Amino acid sequence: MRRLLPDTHAFLWWLSDSRRLKRDARTAISETSALVHVSAATIWEIAIKTRLGKVNPGTKHLDQEIAANQFSELAISARHALAAGNLPLYHDDPFDRMLIAQAQLEDLTIVTHDETFGQYKVAVLWT
Repeated sequence: MRRLLPDTHAFLWWLSDSRRLKRDARTAISETSALVHVSAATIWEIAIKTRLGKVNPGTKHLDQEIAANQFSELAISARHALAAGNLPLYHDDPFDRMLIAQAQLEDLTIVTHDETFGQYKVAVLWT
């Protein structure tokens, strides 16, 4: 069973059925045996970017999209926060650093196109 954690852009691409989400990633996410987690950090980042006018997720109910797509919500724990704070500074984005820490601690594969993720000890499925 694949255990996946879409990066923010991958989650948005999934929701909008964007062609930017490559076939391999789309297939992995849609597999019935896949366990797809959506981090609270992803929802938080989208909410901020929506308020700033940088993205339009197409819904104000992102939390409901998690269950509607048979995904699981991944809360942010103190353990995740400590791990994110102690990561090497290859990546400046605190949301991405949280996803990396969560993926490491929860044994998840991050779905992303951000090449910086490759500098960390984390499994990546490239979009």
